[in-house]
Amino acid sequence: DPGAAQGLVGFIEAQPRLVFEAHSTDYQRRASLRQLVRDHYAILKVGPALTFALREAVFSLTAMEAELLPEAERSNLVEVLDRVMQEDPRHWKSHYHGTPEQQAFSRKYSRSDRIRYYWPQERVQAALKKLLANLSRKPLPLTLVSQFAPNQYGRIRDGKLESMPQAIVWDHIAEVLDDYAFACG
Repeated sequence: DPGAAQGLVGFIEAQPRLVFEAHSTDYQRRASLRQLVRDHYAILKVGPALTFALREAVFSLTAMEAELLPEAERSNLVEVLDRVMQEDPRHWKSHYHGTPEQQAFSRKYSRSDRIRYYWPQERVQAALKKLLANLSRKPLPLTLVSQFAPNQYGRIRDGKLESMPQAIVWDHIAEVLDDYAFACG
């Protein structure tokens, strides 16, 4: 609420060497981030929005993998990740409440993105490497990219992005960073 911060903005404008730091700026709209910068919040901290974007892109790739490969050859990354999280619930248990079904949904899709603590796990890394290897054998079919990564599809069609899994992941994460770049002008 920029209006509620006007007193702070007035104060900081009289301080030539000070700026504000905004915590938890994840998931803000571009215009809101830009307003923060205008109001002298020069440090915009982002965290789970980036790893959430990583998860979105990787889950999209697993959907493509399911369409392209027989079950026996798939990475099963989503299942591996959830199994690892259930075996070691310390990073999510106090954050996700409700029924077992609600917790399962939150483990996969919550914006607090507690998955971020599990990417380094050996089994998760092995499944991720298998997923990327499975999908790197040849360019991904544009129809699948269009279905599961529509923004990246447009950039592939425009010749700005390669139709390969790693490129799709990095590009999806870069979309979040683009909002921060826009905020800074």
